[in-house]
Amino acid sequence: MLTFSIVASIVMFILNLFSFICFFYRIEFFKKWRWVIAVLLLLMTALEVYYLTSFRRSGEDLFVLQFSAALVGISFILFFFSLLYFILRVPLFIIPFSKERRQALKFILDITILIAAISWILKGLAGGFGKPITRKVAVKIDGLISPVSITQITDAHIGKVLGREFMQEVVNGANKLDADVVVITGDLVDIPPKYAKEKLEPLKKLKSRYGVYYVLGNHEYFDNVAGIVKLIKSFGIRVLDNENVIIDGRINLAGINDIRGDRHGIFKPDIKKALSGRDTKLPTLLLSHQPKAVERITDKDNVDLIISGHTHGGQIFPFGLLVLLDQPYLYGLYQHSPKTQVFVSSGVGYWGPPLRILAPSEIVKLELRG
Repeated sequence: MLTFSIVASIVMFILNLFSFICFFYRIEFFKKWRWVIAVLLLLMTALEVYYLTSFRRSGEDLFVLQFSAALVGISFILFFFSLLYFILRVPLFIIPFSKERRQALKFILDITILIAAISWILKGLAGGFGKPITRKVAVKIDGLISPVSITQITDAHIGKVLGREFMQEVVNGANKLDADVVVITGDLVDIPPKYAKEKLEPLKKLKSRYGVYYVLGNHEYFDNVAGIVKLIKSFGIRVLDNENVIIDGRINLAGINDIRGDRHGIFKPDIKKALSGRDTKLPTLLLSHQPKAVERITDKDNVDLIISGHTHGGQIFPFGLLVLLDQPYLYGLYQHSPKTQVFVSSGVGYWGPPLRILAPSEIVKLELRG
């Protein structure tokens, strides 16, 4: 965490410096206010460093923490538009415009990028603080004898900011979908179990015909993963610890621990164990927090559908493209191989900046058909 905090703080300083030099400094009508903008960007950086070095500590002021987290997202957006502005300015110097035309075009560019950046920030905040939407996705599964509906909750990130009230909203939304099965695919909680119990209690009211099932996400490993598993079980939720169950004689539902377990040496993922003992005549669904678990299976494993989260759909476009450097899939339903499909939800909560752009906060109902 110390290494992450130091590296992330340096990155934020570089991003803000780039935004000042390549964007704000070059906007003519900001000329008299450059020093004010420079000071504001330095204050932004200081608050971002505060957030990045203290977001896992207890006793921090909640408003300041959330405000500082929002600044991190704003800095990313400003960097993107500063880079776009820097690129779009190039033709103004290459093409032999007259001085008057060049000035007019630059003014238009300045105004356009500034308005676009502000709009993007406001859109992100609205997406971050808005309520999760519910959506339905139809999935065809070979060999499924009758339809099965599965509601997926993932990446709630219940912690200092998102608490009991938000968890209750998620549960209410999931219950309205009236699914056969409810699955929770990790990153449910971001705080130690002793602080999480009261905030997670609405989970007791989750409704489904054939049970609620849960697999670990990478964030659960940061704060007493064994205690979190015990807490989840106390709510009447079945934790799939590299194991599988048969749902109403129609599907195998398997779940593996998160890949993070390999690094921590506890609750390690084990595909072979998770799939052993299943009914090979039935279709198999695999719950895995990270979609890149698909790289650990082969066609011989006969997995029909992997249900994942983790990516947040990128959370803030276009930086979701960076997620693809680590994960094979970002958001939606994919045909990974002739046998295996992968579904990735953008999740219900957020981590870090309370912003979402082109990556909706969602609760998904998967409607499986033969």
